[in-house]
Amino acid sequence: MRAKVTSSCGSLARFMLKFHCLVSPTGVLHTSSRKLSPGVELSFMRRSLLIFMFLVASVTPVTGQESAAAKADYLSAVASFFSLPSNEVSILSEWEIPADEIPVVLFVARRSGVSPEALVALRQAGRDWSGLTARYGVGSSALHVPVPDDAHLGALERVYDGYRSTPVARWGNIRLSNDEVIDLVNVRLIAQSLGLPAARVIGETETGISHVDLYARLKG
Repeated sequence: MRAKVTSSCGSLARFMLKFHCLVSPTGVLHTSSRKLSPGVELSFMRRSLLIFMFLVASVTPVTGQESAAAKADYLSAVASFFSLPSNEVSILSEWEIPADEIPVVLFVARRSGVSPEALVALRQAGRDWSGLTARYGVGSSALHVPVPDDAHLGALERVYDGYRSTPVARWGNIRLSNDEVIDLVNVRLIAQSLGLPAARVIGETETGISHVDLYARLKG
């Protein structure tokens, strides 16, 4: 969405530049051989700028408030899922990590006994969740979310192929990518928070939207 908005604004800017160069304040086409007086030129530039600002506003989506509301709703679900006060999760949201990694921090912290602060510090230092879950013994067995065999698995198809082809006792040997760890934790969070089948949530993991927006969409 951001790329599309930027592209639209750029197109409008190019249009207004060409429009300003070709049309006089009276609506008559002109070329560079017909110069406007400085006063008329300045007045026309101001009008052009106002038109440009109006057009930009008309194509730019008002998503700031919606995104903030979606994030707040998502973090409220995180607090409820982990039985934490909302203000504590709000503090966690001030850490410089994506919102949908906060439940991963809390999940791994509870399973491993490592403090959330330590995990965030390691994450900010460049360690990914694949390495951190392996290091602290929170492997694929702990992250597994049961789904029917015929479920559409979206971005997690590789992971579930591994689960199905590997004896349960050896699930801990299945190595997950950073994104797969985040997806699995969020599937569990969203499914249980909204009372939805995990299979429905997993099927949405290939849509490319954030887990915050996915939670909002599925909540309706």
